[in-house]
Parts: sequence; structure tokens; C-alpha cells
Amino acid sequence: MTPRVAAGIGDRLLDRALATAAGRAGAPGRIRFTERQLYYEMCRVLRPLHAVPRRLPLTPAPPVRYERYEEALRRYGAVPGLLASGPVPAPVPVRREPSVPSEPSVPSEPDLHDYGLPRLLVCQSRQVARMLLANDVHLEAACPVFAADELPLDPRLVTGLGRVDGATVHVLHDASADGIALTARVREAVPGVRVSSMGLVPRHATALHLISPRGPAPDPGAPALPVALDPRERDWLAEGRYAEVESVPPARLLRTVLRLVRGPRTPGHSVWTGLRELRTAGFMTWPTNRPGDTRTRRDEPAPRDPVQG
Repeated sequence: MTPRVAAGIGDRLLDRALATAAGRAGAPGRIRFTERQLYYEMCRVLRPLHAVPRRLPLTPAPPVRYERYEEALRRYGAVPGLLASGPVPAPVPVRREPSVPSEPSVPSEPDLHDYGLPRLLVCQSRQVARMLLANDVHLEAACPVFAADELPLDPRLVTGLGRVDGATVHVLHDASADGIALTARVREAVPGVRVSSMGLVPRHATALHLISPRGPAPDPGAPALPVALDPRERDWLAEGRYAEVESVPPARLLRTVLRLVRGPRTPGHSVWTGLRELRTAGFMTWPTNRPGDTRTRRDEPAPRDPVQG
């Protein structure tokens, strides 16, 4: 077999893997995803080690180079749900029409920063923040989403966080030395506000069998790693290993972010709980009449005969 024929067979294999990955990345419900998320999904198609039981810690290397993936992506054409690459345009402020021609335009919500802010999410990757916004996570979780390169935050946002007891800034970062250090940077940017890391860390990467490329070893002068990391995690990072947030399957990433940001959910309301509540609701409560009893409630006297007074 000539190298040209072998390359052609390899291209067809990558094309089929990319087509399968494109369908998986957007499922269920037409999820929007980034190019790197599609790349990692393609890696899982080619090497499905994510199906191995969790008790076996694995962080496999990528089975295909990113350059080969980009070539396959160009051959494939338009991928439904794929977010366009490139810089994210700045949002255009909404303005109301001035009542007087000479009056300058003003923001439509001038008191937006006068309210308390219970939660906020900072993502290490701007593309991850863009993906979460494209899938309306900020609306479902009632949580603004920012990228780490937007630090420091607007002082008005920090003031809004300070108005709410227990307000939390969540940090979503890669399992890498730089990513883990991001939590400390955010903590310095929002003094007096609780900062919580939702990951990733190496133990998450090994449990989920995330694709883990290898880069240069961390700089010896880098900030100290958190004491919560065990020796195996420190050794994993010292080898230059890392796992990106985008290596998490898109649907799983959305579910996890929503669950962690919104916090524990209140018990659901059912028909039976509603009926039990009616017994103690006061007016129009559940009837408790006994046979032969003409009273409307046991704790109330029977109505007097209006003729007898």
C-alpha cells in the first residue's frame, strides 16, 4: 500500500469519525458547541476509552493531531451547532429613543447595578464562556457569565455581590497549573466575596477519562498549588499534563454547570403534597365532618338557628 493510498484511507476514517462526532456533540436538543469541543468528541469516537469504568483512572492522549482534525473539518463543510471561531464581538448597549432631539441617549436600564447579585461565573476560556452564553446558561441559572480576560470585574458588579449574603463567584477552569491558579486571582479581584472553584482538577480528568495532551512542565516560579491536591495530582501536573474544560462532553458540561451554579434544588411540588397542605390552610380547608355532624369544621361550633336567635 502506497503512502498516498494509506493517507486516503486515513482521511475517510477521520471524515466518518467527524460526522459521528458532530451528531453527538449537539445531542440532545441542538446544543451549540465550540471547535475544540467537536475535536475532543471526535477523539472519543476514535478512541472510546470514556466508556471504561470510572474506577480505572485514565487520561488518554489525543489519538489524532489537531491539524488533521482541522483538515477534516474543512472537507466536511458547515457543521450544525458549531460556533464560529474568532473573537467575540463586544455587545451593543440597548438604548431608548430620546424624548427630546437634543437629549442624549441613556441606557434603557439605568438601575441595573442597583440590585443584589447572588452568583456569578468566571470561565478561564473565553470560548467556554461563549458556549455557555450561546446555550442560555446565564438565563437558566440567573447567573452572569464572564471570561477570565475580563478581570477585574466592573466595581458595580462587585458591589452587587456584596449586597447579598452568601453571594458566590464560581470559577470554571482547566485541569492545569495555570487553571488551578485562576481561583486565587479571582479571589483577589472580589475581596470579601466567597469564591468557589467548580473544577477542573486532575482527579476530575482521571475519573471522566478526559483527553489529556502533554505540554511543558510548569514553571518552578509559578504560584504554589492548593494543598487540597493529593500527591498523584501534583505528579500529574508536574509531567506537563492538562485537560481542558472543552474536553468535557457539551451536554455533560451544561448539566454540571447548571447544577453547581444553581445549588441544591428545592423539593418538587406534587399533587399529594398539595392535598396535605390544604388540611392546614385555614379558610376552605379539607372537610373533616363526621357522620351525623352538621358542623363545617371540628374546631368550630355548629351554626346557630337564625329563627331561634
